[in-house]
Amino acid sequence: MHLLKFDWNPLTGIEILGNFKLHFYSVMWIVAFLTGWYIMKRIFTKEKVSLEYLDPLFIYTVLATMIGARLGHVIFYQSELITQDFWSIFLPIRTNPRFEFTGFQGLASHGAAIGIIVGMYLYRKKYNYKSLLWILDRVVISVASGAVFIRIGNFINSEIIGKVTDSNFGVRFIQDYYYKSEIVRLTGIKNVQKAYYAVTDNPQFQNLLDAVPYRHPAQLYESFCYIFVFLILWFVYSKTNLKDRTGFLFGLFLILLWTIRFFVEYVKEPQGDEYINWFGFNTGQWLSIPFIIIGLYFTSSWISASLLFGKQSCMFAWAISFLWGLML
Repeated sequence: MHLLKFDWNPLTGIEILGNFKLHFYSVMWIVAFLTGWYIMKRIFTKEKVSLEYLDPLFIYTVLATMIGARLGHVIFYQSELITQDFWSIFLPIRTNPRFEFTGFQGLASHGAAIGIIVGMYLYRKKYNYKSLLWILDRVVISVASGAVFIRIGNFINSEIIGKVTDSNFGVRFIQDYYYKSEIVRLTGIKNVQKAYYAVTDNPQFQNLLDAVPYRHPAQLYESFCYIFVFLILWFVYSKTNLKDRTGFLFGLFLILLWTIRFFVEYVKEPQGDEYINWFGFNTGQWLSIPFIIIGLYFTSSWISASLLFGKQSCMFAWAISFLWGLML
């Protein structure tokens, strides 16, 4: 195994009862939400906002994220589920071809983003203690931290994989390449997990392992980059006065996160049916562009904002502008 090349063939969950399996991907979602709750608690405490608003915000965020992400995946990538397996759209199960508890799979980040914006609007209508943009400016910090864990969960699940690569850095996703029924048939081992393990552990099945190509670990690329999105947002919030510019953090988040997503799409395999593929840009890239434009709108007055809020903010604004120019 090359230092920067490795085989990925993990245990993806724990069998608990019958068809019920606790997926580590689902655990990553729980970690993401709990981390976000803790960050928002710190923000509320720092800004002397009553904590009675925190738990409702958490509930709205969870529901908006999951509903938006699921509907987004179905609408943007897998619309056939509407007629072929309707209940799997809303529940963590599969009923076609057989009933199976799958955990929450098939979630689109663009749909989640739209869902969160709509959810925060509905939350603000009921809990009118701050403006909608004030809430979005703070919530996106938690969202950025959560995105790190979600992409780790995708990696554990061997989903949202990258394109084939012959570079010195690549991963062989065994469980993505072979379907469960296929790996059982090819190895003659009835236990699916043991059959997968045999591919990497048993020299007898070296030919099956050799057939799996190395791919870009696109999930890890995104997860790593999102760490910096979170750190930048937290720095702006805690160390500069730019947080007082309504909509600035929200806009900065949209620019950073969706620019990363736009470029990572170049090394990712399609997540589903590519309904949009114009001028060399795929569905994920076209869906990212409107968010970037919205982000630019909210951060378009950086220079004037810097003059208003001081030298430190000015230096930061120019630094971000320079990095943005390099990415383009």
